[in-house]
Amino acid sequence: MLEPKKIDFYYFTGTGNTYLVVNEMKNYFVSNGYEVNLYQMEKVEPQKIKNSTDRIIGLAFPVAFQSTFNFIWEFLKNLPETECRTKIFMVDTLSEYSGGIVGPLKNILKKKGYNPIGAKEIKMPSNLTSKPDKDTYEAKRQKGLKAAKMYAHDLIYETSRWHQVHLPNILQNISQSNRILRFFRKKYPMVLDEEKCTKCELCVKLCPVDNIKMEEYPVWSNNCQFCLRCFSFCPTNAISIKNSNFKPYKSIKADDIL
Repeated sequence: MLEPKKIDFYYFTGTGNTYLVVNEMKNYFVSNGYEVNLYQMEKVEPQKIKNSTDRIIGLAFPVAFQSTFNFIWEFLKNLPETECRTKIFMVDTLSEYSGGIVGPLKNILKKKGYNPIGAKEIKMPSNLTSKPDKDTYEAKRQKGLKAAKMYAHDLIYETSRWHQVHLPNILQNISQSNRILRFFRKKYPMVLDEEKCTKCELCVKLCPVDNIKMEEYPVWSNNCQFCLRCFSFCPTNAISIKNSNFKPYKSIKADDIL
């Protein structure tokens, strides 16, 4: 069985899908005698993470733009090097497919001295939809959580794998560039309805990159990552996405993030 029995699990969740998967895995680990500590990526300085032979590291995050958000890439690239071959695994959540994360991340971690022991991509409900269907969402969530539990089982019994995904270098570079984000910021900016806004500042508190500042009303700067927290958790639906008819989606409460 997988040793050691201490897991430090670093995760980011946007609308809650990754949070649900991480907690499902944590519960399964704990029921099998593991100690699991959860840390939100945006609240941790990756350079200060300690590597040792007495712990395993887990990484979890959503897929975005066929890989993941730029600030998560920064977190991953800034993980400290290790000389003790620290075991590490990853899980991401997505609605359809990725392609620009599993292979590139494995290369980064191996160069830093880690021992990659497993990677899993788990399908969950889409964060962007114009026609939400609660029954379909719930069925997909339950299927995803079942996959998360099975993945935790495979990790414990050391049958998990981190398969290499080979992509053309140009696709890997595009998935990690700012070009896609710049396009989305210009084409689909967040829009505030001041008549609906209660100035609760929840969007300010939830933004993982401090991109929203409170003036008379919330104001977005030019570093939006499209994690959709502000859009999805606004209690009065005062925030919308310009040039779209997307409806807010969330699978947890804002208090689970704060």
